[in-house]
Amino acid sequence: MAMSMRDYLKDSGIWYEELHHPHEVTASRIAQTSHVAGHRLAKAVMLKGDGGYRLAVLPSTCKVDLHELSHMLRERIGLATEDEIRTAFADCDIGALPPMGHLYGMKVCLDDGLRSQSDIYFEAGDHETLIHMKGQDFERLMTHAERGQFGRHI
Repeated sequence: MAMSMRDYLKDSGIWYEELHHPHEVTASRIAQTSHVAGHRLAKAVMLKGDGGYRLAVLPSTCKVDLHELSHMLRERIGLATEDEIRTAFADCDIGALPPMGHLYGMKVCLDDGLRSQSDIYFEAGDHETLIHMKGQDFERLMTHAERGQFGRHI
């Protein structure tokens, strides 16, 4: 688990559990090997736009609709490069970004598909650890996120 994530969760006082899984790099395989419903597994995608870097957080069963998100934010949005991700998330593995973008100085956009879930799972910064918490606690951690519907089922 990324140290910044571990410290943040510890300080939050919110109940969570760490779930270890075989090394996987795709969200669909992580959901499958961890026996987690894909719509409850939050994935984070780093974006860059006119307003700087952002993190889009959406169900693993979806992809970011860049056109819709650009419209929602009223700015041009594109995917960040691997080098940009590596620099911004220095304590994380590429492809295992935690959804708490504010820990890394980024605004967060939260897709409506994750709202009202009883349980949420997300990567902890490596390819072998998931964090599980109650959906209402996840919502509390995402208080400052911009919300909208920008995920498209894949």
